Amino acid sequence: MKQFLRYLLFSFLLAVSVITANAQANYLKITNYKVYFGWAHNFPQDYMILRQFENEGKTYFMMVNPQTLETRIDQTKIYQVKPMTLIEARAFFKVTPYIKAINKAEKQSKHIQNAGIESGMPKETGISLTADLCPSHRPLDKRIFTDIFKEFQKVERPVPVALSVSGIWMLQHPQDLEWLKKMQADHEIYITWINHSYNHRVSAKLPLKENFLLEPGTDINYEVLETEKAMLKNGLLPSIFFRFPGLVSDQQLVYKITDFGLIPIGSDAWLAKGQQSQPGSIVLIHANGNEPVGVNDFIKLLQSKTQSIAKKQWLLYDLRESVDEEFEGNNSGQ
Repeated sequence: MKQFLRYLLFSFLLAVSVITANAQANYLKITNYKVYFGWAHNFPQDYMILRQFENEGKTYFMMVNPQTLETRIDQTKIYQVKPMTLIEARAFFKVTPYIKAINKAEKQSKHIQNAGIESGMPKETGISLTADLCPSHRPLDKRIFTDIFKEFQKVERPVPVALSVSGIWMLQHPQDLEWLKKMQADHEIYITWINHSYNHRVSAKLPLKENFLLEPGTDINYEVLETEKAMLKNGLLPSIFFRFPGLVSDQQLVYKITDFGLIPIGSDAWLAKGQQSQPGSIVLIHANGNEPVGVNDFIKLLQSKTQSIAKKQWLLYDLRESVDEEFEGNNSGQ
């Protein structure tokens, strides 16, 4: 019963957030975009500030609700604000699900692949779907989105999906991006946008310890912040999640990402590698046209669950819910 009530509550909050997301502005003249930490209050909610920027003469914050992990963009003038260092902010919000999730990700930082949070809380039913949009010359694999909407439209609408998007993909695929935004505007899917770096460089020759974002000379500030700016310019709302290209990182890189206030997200079910999903899995497929095997495996998984979906016995979960559920805490900042 508790699980069902949580699902109903989160469905309501998701519907509200969809309305907010649909109204997300395109910030086309961003200047002075920077990491900025602090406390912001607008009764009755406390937020943790993550970024500050200017656009057409107005100053904005990007903030996170530390209880629900939802982000928002607002003008700074409507909040009571206290600037903080990252250490001070993490201490102030230490009992919240958001900071607990960052702490867990840092504890799982030593693996060369799949560091960070790789699964949600085990649930009686369902998974969280994450689809990566790495740079690709191929078009978006739309089957993923049309098929999940077809299967879930009568029982779960909009259907939550998390997309790990790279800056280069957004630059090269504006029409595909608009198609996804329209699906969201039509309340068919709800997208959590995950930062997947800007360039997503990869070498077929270099070892993992020197590959992807571990390539010597990588400017991690550019890779993270330019992707966020590209999201905002395209009318997308950045989340507090980050996915390493290739799921490759080292401990130092994980801490660099958490220093941006971001939570590294891995996967315990990369379908194209033969990993099977379990209740609560964070499933990984690629939607950029480069991994048809994983997409086909996911579609087969959907088809095998048709009757369970119709009975609401197998659902897709919002990634924030999967992470937040494990770290339920107090509703106060301190």
